[in-house]
Amino acid sequence: MCISLRGGERIYVNGAVLRVDRKVTLELINDVTFLLESQVMQVADATTPLHQIYFVIQLMLMSPHDVEEAKAVYRQQRSGLLAAIENTEIMDGLEQIEKLVESKRYYEALRKIRALFEVEQLILTGGNLPRPVEVA
Repeated sequence: MCISLRGGERIYVNGAVLRVDRKVTLELINDVTFLLESQVMQVADATTPLHQIYFVIQLMLMSPHDVEEAKAVYRQQRSGLLAAIENTEIMDGLEQIEKLVESKRYYEALRKIRALFEVEQLILTGGNLPRPVEVA
C-alpha cells in the first residue's frame, strides 16, 4: 500500500508518530496499523457519544500496549449509548463495530463510526432522519 504525505504531515504507524519534512510517498510493505493525521480525533473534539467511542477505539489503534484499558472504557461507553439510543441504524452500527473491535479490526471500526456521525448529528439537532424505504 502506498501513502502520499505532504511536508509537515503526520502518520501514526503501529503506535509511533512519524512526521515528514517534505512531500513523500511511503510504501507499507507488511501488515501495519496506521492512521493519517486527518483521521485522528483530538480529545477536545470528542463531544458526542459516538465521537467519544471513536476516540477510545482510536486509542486502541494508536497505543497497542494499552488496549485492555481502552476496551474497558469502550465497553462502558457503548453500554451507556445502547441503553439511551432508540435509533436502529446506530444500534445496528454499534453491533457491527463491536464485532470489528473484538476481532481487533480497529481501523474498520473507526470507518464504521465515521459513517454514523451524520445520523448522530441529526438526532442531536432534532433534524429529520431519512425514512427507510419499505419494500412491498
